[in-house]
Amino acid sequence: MPLTRKAAINTANVLSEALPYIQRFSGKTVVIKYGGNAMIDEKLKDSFARDIVMMKLIGINPIVVHGGGPQIGDLLDKLAIESHFVNGMRVTDSKTMDVVEMVLGGMVNKDIVGLINRNGGKAIGLTGKDGMLLGARKLKVKHKSPEMEAPEIIDIGHVGEVDHVNTSVLDMLSNSDFIPVIAPIGVGADGASYNINADLVAGKVSEVLQAEKLILLTNISGLMDKEGQVLTGLSTTQVDDLIEDGTIYGGMLPKIDCALSAVKSGVTSAHIIDGRVEHSCLLELFTDEGVGTLISNHPPKVSN
Repeated sequence: MPLTRKAAINTANVLSEALPYIQRFSGKTVVIKYGGNAMIDEKLKDSFARDIVMMKLIGINPIVVHGGGPQIGDLLDKLAIESHFVNGMRVTDSKTMDVVEMVLGGMVNKDIVGLINRNGGKAIGLTGKDGMLLGARKLKVKHKSPEMEAPEIIDIGHVGEVDHVNTSVLDMLSNSDFIPVIAPIGVGADGASYNINADLVAGKVSEVLQAEKLILLTNISGLMDKEGQVLTGLSTTQVDDLIEDGTIYGGMLPKIDCALSAVKSGVTSAHIIDGRVEHSCLLELFTDEGVGTLISNHPPKVSN
């Protein structure tokens, strides 16, 4: 059905508004952590894929890092492998790590690659083991209770943190027509596989590449104040103050820490956005309003 004149004018206005942002971000790298509802809802999945393809077509270099916790949990349940958590992190023994690699490096990664390709992109799926992309070390988890003189170190198995990123792999892909899609599995110096939090991987990749933006898709509207209003245009100092006064707490802290670390390490800005909104990435990148929380060292007057 052809557009009405009014709809056509609206489309032209949208493109006109986006032009300064397109010019500003062309040639720049944007790292997107993909997870939550945006990975489950079919309409949102297509919306996300089209956003990524659009970015690449207009000259931006998107790099996707994905999670997959619920999918891992589902398969572990089907295989009758019990899950245990310490400080919110899944204890990952050898059997569980096999499932993690199967789900993240296989099923979830290839689903995202296929989704982007069906929408006109050229995605290539990677784990941190491909080309030694993500060097990892075992994550040491400390636990302390009031009666303990010193915290104990708990071994949670094959759970790691990023030791280094092989940027040559990403440079090769990003400088071509290809879109890297990364599963957060790292490899240790001894060749062992490690499950790494996807937010941490996205943050570290954005840091080493000195990306223009780090975008973290979430299931909330953004960072909120104590009255429930979304905060944006925040400096790193303001975010530190919000942590100090208790506005930011609980499950939001790891994402905020990841965003803060990226911006303090040279990433121009970090965005915590609502992945439940269709085309949330494009809205945040190319409109004056945006759909989430922007953090930078020198926040601009608009939300981008």
